[in-house]
Amino acid sequence: MAKSSAVEIEVGDRTVRVSNPDRVYFPARGETKLDLVRYYLAVGDGIVRALRERPCMLHRFPSGVSGEKVPQKRVPNGAPEWLQTVRVDFPSGRHAYELCVTHPADVIWAVQMSTVEFHPWNSRRADTERPDEWRIDLDPMPDCPFSTVRKVAGTVREILDELGITGWPKTSGGHGLHVYVRIEPRWGFQEVRRAALAFAREVERRMPDEVTTTWWRKDRDPSKLFVDYNQNARDHTIASAYSVRGVPEAVVSTPITWDEIDDVEPRDFTIATVPARFAELGDLHAGIDDTKYSLDTLLEWADRDGLEPDTD
Repeated sequence: MAKSSAVEIEVGDRTVRVSNPDRVYFPARGETKLDLVRYYLAVGDGIVRALRERPCMLHRFPSGVSGEKVPQKRVPNGAPEWLQTVRVDFPSGRHAYELCVTHPADVIWAVQMSTVEFHPWNSRRADTERPDEWRIDLDPMPDCPFSTVRKVAGTVREILDELGITGWPKTSGGHGLHVYVRIEPRWGFQEVRRAALAFAREVERRMPDEVTTTWWRKDRDPSKLFVDYNQNARDHTIASAYSVRGVPEAVVSTPITWDEIDDVEPRDFTIATVPARFAELGDLHAGIDDTKYSLDTLLEWADRDGLEPDTD
């Protein structure tokens, strides 16, 4: 393959032209832009489910992950006519038409545009102001070992079980874990964030030696785990399930089962290993949209404790 060649990729009923397919994106193993395309094709059902109809910020790395990261909200002029977008408005009065994935070809088009990471909103285009996803972000501080993350995840599961709620865990692609919950799209971002804070405080009550909800990073104990409720704020995004992360090892944010948490090693999940796992297990988040849960109990906790995250 010539250095500056291009290839055409058939994705269902669509064709995506991929330029510079041999450009090395991930230096740890020498994986290329075409390797990234092949990875996203291999997990196509999973990544589309994770992104479907959500405004999506793209984290682009035009020179590979050793180069500059370019966060991009707006779909550029010249995008294929079949690509769908959704308008989102910002407090500044500006707006953007963001990618709204509905087909695997949308993902491959984004990779052609040098996207490595996909960061969707927790709401969908039917009503971008009412989230249908509550995100529990277990974010360890610098001196917090992953063994603590595992332990806190057990308490998270325990509280969710008490609430009658099913959570769907995944590795973050970094040092933490995420748990996603589908919720009824009845509340705005402020109320979802308030419910998330109430849940985080309950985790902290049960594990005061391991967990913090202290807002300012400089004030947190570096040996503790921060339950980051602010990931539910409007226009805050985190890498989706099956999103590759922009690191040399091409680590993937990967759905896991609760039973795997005690033994999981997040950095084992890469674009080199996840396709075989996906082929064997399928999408472990396949049932995530089957049930939507209420936040009423968590909002009652927030009322009881007088929680207002904007002034916390």
